[in-house]
Amino acid sequence: MSRSAEGLQKALSEIPALYEEFKTDVRVLGENESVNQSLERAGRVDDFFQLGMLMCVDALQREESCGAHFREEYQTPEGEALRRDDEFSYVSAWEWTGEEPVLHREPLEFEFVTPTTRSYK
Repeated sequence: MSRSAEGLQKALSEIPALYEEFKTDVRVLGENESVNQSLERAGRVDDFFQLGMLMCVDALQREESCGAHFREEYQTPEGEALRRDDEFSYVSAWEWTGEEPVLHREPLEFEFVTPTTRSYK
């Protein structure tokens, strides 16, 4: 599985229209006097749209290949993952502010191990 900046940008340009269509066209059946599983499911789909967009933003921001995060633009001439530990050795969390997500980073400190590139050959 691989990603490219072009594909991620395309997804980010297409998902919002699908999300708006969902929000406009969703119909929730059921009664308001009991647990409404249709409403619960619609809420989950809404969450999935938001998560999908955030995953694309996150993958686009991470300009390296590491583990399952393989970016086509970041590979060695032999086709192996090209890590950029000097710039991406951190744990990240995204904060939703109501507008654009904000990236928070906490640097990783390696006391006993050294990050290395894994070969799949």
